[in-house]
Amino acid sequence: MIEHDASFAMVADALEAQILADQAAGLIPFWVCSTHGTTSSGAFDPTSAIGAITQRHHLWLHVDAAMHGIAALAEEYRWVNDGLELADSYCTNPHKWMGVNFDCDLFWTQDRASLLGALSILPEYLRSAAAETGAAIDYRDWQIPLGRRFRSLKLWFAIRCDGTAVFQEIIRRHIQITQELADLVAQDHRFEIMAPHPLNLLCIRLRGASPQDADTRTDALIEAANATRSVFFTRTVLEGRSVLRFSIGGRTTHAHHAKSAWGLLRSLA
Repeated sequence: MIEHDASFAMVADALEAQILADQAAGLIPFWVCSTHGTTSSGAFDPTSAIGAITQRHHLWLHVDAAMHGIAALAEEYRWVNDGLELADSYCTNPHKWMGVNFDCDLFWTQDRASLLGALSILPEYLRSAAAETGAAIDYRDWQIPLGRRFRSLKLWFAIRCDGTAVFQEIIRRHIQITQELADLVAQDHRFEIMAPHPLNLLCIRLRGASPQDADTRTDALIEAANATRSVFFTRTVLEGRSVLRFSIGGRTTHAHHAKSAWGLLRSLA
């Protein structure tokens, strides 16, 4: 595991130290993943610094922006793509923050030839004149499975029907709700915020007489809240401690939904 900083982002110097240690041990590092919005904490790895390291050591750099990459649709949040120019590949998921049905991933690679060289197969029954002349892109060569669903159709319809303005409104609304929710949490001394929250993920936990007591109370709170079937929270672990993830991404989620969920947590705490 690579060391992280106080915001749970990867420490670039620690990454390079590990690369050098692996090489000295006779290993061959070849791939690094930088996350733009880590699932557990929402942390953003320093991709500009990481990219400089991967270029220096000739490693493939993938940027995983599963949910938070979508924020770039709103101009003021384009910083979520900082360092992306150094990436060899990138992905983000419209099904997580654009209201597109599961599953739908956007994948980009700077070096298509390397990807195809590693994954393409061409038995006689898969040959086609269009693919061999380059007239058509055969996406089976971009993945391990041979077949794939027509995921782009639902994304096309969503964009065609709504336009980008609707997605931008959703992003801005959810981020505002999250920041307002953080203010409410900060006013209740029984709770603490466990990670920075620049976008739509808020990580909180109950305080306790000891760290172990706080873990027990937080886990019980998550179970009690989910048992009501009016909300659904997921649990994660940060620095070895139980944390409740308040993730706001539903297309129809508004401020009153978040405030109601927060009221439920307070009543159960």
